[in-house]
Amino acid sequence: MTAPLRLGTRGSKLALTQSTMVADALTAATGRPVELVRVVTPGDRSSAPIAQLGVGVFVSALRDALLAGEIDFAVHSFKDLPTAYHPRLHIAATPVREDPRDALIARDGLTLAELPPGSRIGTGAVRRIAQLLALGLELQVTPIRGNVDSRIARVHGPDADLDAVVLARAGVARLGRSTEITETLDPMLMLPAPAQGALAVECRADDIDLIELLSVLDHAPTRFAVTAERSMLATLEAGCSAPVAAHAEIAEGDDGDEIYLRGAVISPDGVRAVRLSRTGTPAGAAEIGKALAIDLLDAGADTLMGSTE
Repeated sequence: MTAPLRLGTRGSKLALTQSTMVADALTAATGRPVELVRVVTPGDRSSAPIAQLGVGVFVSALRDALLAGEIDFAVHSFKDLPTAYHPRLHIAATPVREDPRDALIARDGLTLAELPPGSRIGTGAVRRIAQLLALGLELQVTPIRGNVDSRIARVHGPDADLDAVVLARAGVARLGRSTEITETLDPMLMLPAPAQGALAVECRADDIDLIELLSVLDHAPTRFAVTAERSMLATLEAGCSAPVAAHAEIAEGDDGDEIYLRGAVISPDGVRAVRLSRTGTPAGAAEIGKALAIDLLDAGADTLMGSTE
């Protein structure tokens, strides 16, 4: 009997749900059994704000376990991965992406525009905080931490202390709580984080047989969209530390499929923003992302950090 593949995952409810989805899909497609191996990350042990923890805090322990041979592959929320290339690891598949938009869960079924001035709205991302402030709705935006369930409990639970929370729609949907969403936010109002809603299936770069096996899970349109978004982010990281947002869509054009990438850099206080877009072919996704980042920097994106003008 073939030994089960060891899939490393964080122990949160959402991480286990996502990893189980990937494990079941791989077994269904290839017949290979998969067992989940829980790995505790520094991000799971800390209660500090996400912005203070830094990029990669939720993936470092999984990657260490991969490199040590303790697991065969890992599943990450793609937006948690550092953009820098890792020479010993390989992203073997990007499965079909869940809806990348942000979602509002508010008391009394309210939408964002219906929340009265002074309402307390919680979120964990500086990108969302900046864009909420930019809307000028006179909301009290509160940075929060915690898993999806605990965040929703701050609106609907017995000890609720917030009027609403904003979080990734993908996580809410994967946990089966979509009916509690009071508004899915239009990207024109709230542009998502690069790679939001996408998963990355990662293994060791020298495990050629496993790379081939995992490739059955890859969804090309998702991979192209995420490549464009993360290429934009990677280029910006060298010249801008303000909140960054991006959303790429693949659509049928006159001469075949086209990729449409929107990007934004917002000052943390929401006062200023640079928003631009680019189009091209999916095959040029990385180049589109890099070009849009350069456009954003040329338009002053690197001046937005800490702006109070």
